[in-house]
Amino acid sequence: MQALIKPLVWLGALAPLALIVVGIFELAGQSLGPNPIREILHVTGKTSLNLLLITLCATPLRELTGQTWWVRPRRLLGLMAFSYALLHFLVYAVLELELQLGELGQELARRPYILVGTVALLALIPLAITSTDRMMRRLGRRWQRLHRLIYPITALGIWHYYWQVKADIREPLIYLGLLAVLLAWRARSAWLRRKSRQVPAASPR
Repeated sequence: MQALIKPLVWLGALAPLALIVVGIFELAGQSLGPNPIREILHVTGKTSLNLLLITLCATPLRELTGQTWWVRPRRLLGLMAFSYALLHFLVYAVLELELQLGELGQELARRPYILVGTVALLALIPLAITSTDRMMRRLGRRWQRLHRLIYPITALGIWHYYWQVKADIREPLIYLGLLAVLLAWRARSAWLRRKSRQVPAASPR
């Protein structure tokens, strides 16, 4: 199973991109619909959010099952999430706005959800840059503190998605509920670790 982890992660993470390519070239009778740019934006943004949440599920799954291989593809999943988020932004800037930076500034001011999504993308950059073993050794404990930003970044991504949808907010709320469960699990694990480190009081003689 362990030998299949990375190939399966690559296949699963690249599948949405492959479907976009199939739709662009209308292969096998597939298309991206009447508004292909919007469809690409939807797929890339949602895939990035999915990968972020899957990344956050790795530690709880390891604790539940006792299997360490759950956490091994975590950094790869995080890099894939960043790649889709960056592609999401580039598609918007290049295809939707045609690289008109002045219009981008107006959009950020007029549509707050775009600003929230941009902040989330910018916050992902230091996590992507420091995702190597070398940076982990160099930063030491600071690396772990830095990479805890993935929680507020995921929250920003969900906020971006929630603000963007017009009527049906069920999916963003499902994402929010899952994030709340993961945060509760993290808080529980931290509490149990603190409790286990407490030195028991000496019994009276």
